[in-house]
Amino acid sequence: MISKKIFAFLLLLNFSAFTQAGPFTDRLSVCLVQNTSTPEKQVLLTWVYAAMSAHPKVYEMSNVTLEQGDEISKQMAEIFNELITVRCKDETIEAFRYEGQATFEESFQVLGEVAMTELMTNNKVNSYMEGFTKYLDTEALENLFD
Repeated sequence: MISKKIFAFLLLLNFSAFTQAGPFTDRLSVCLVQNTSTPEKQVLLTWVYAAMSAHPKVYEMSNVTLEQGDEISKQMAEIFNELITVRCKDETIEAFRYEGQATFEESFQVLGEVAMTELMTNNKVNSYMEGFTKYLDTEALENLFD
């Protein structure tokens, strides 16, 4: 069985990686997305943010305390346990049996992408993401295709 640390690392990495899922992993992915509430997806996003904020390049900009990080990790573990052992138990067993441990990584990647999509539809997030455009060299961009 995969260790907890390795699983958490792979789960985090695979939010942005492209993978080819099999039919059982696809069923598990659908189950996870359909059975995760909006507040639970927000916990997932908060957990990802807290994990990323531990990186030395952004740590000073983060305000996530160790206590907050531990609490969000507990919440994430509760959601994970509930999804895998109760809400999507049959799909988990089949996917793991026929497609191996990568099924977790691939299925939670899909769930992470759905949660991220919901995050990106927030007006404040969109405004911030578009904010860099005021510093672009529009002349250089216009000349790029001349």
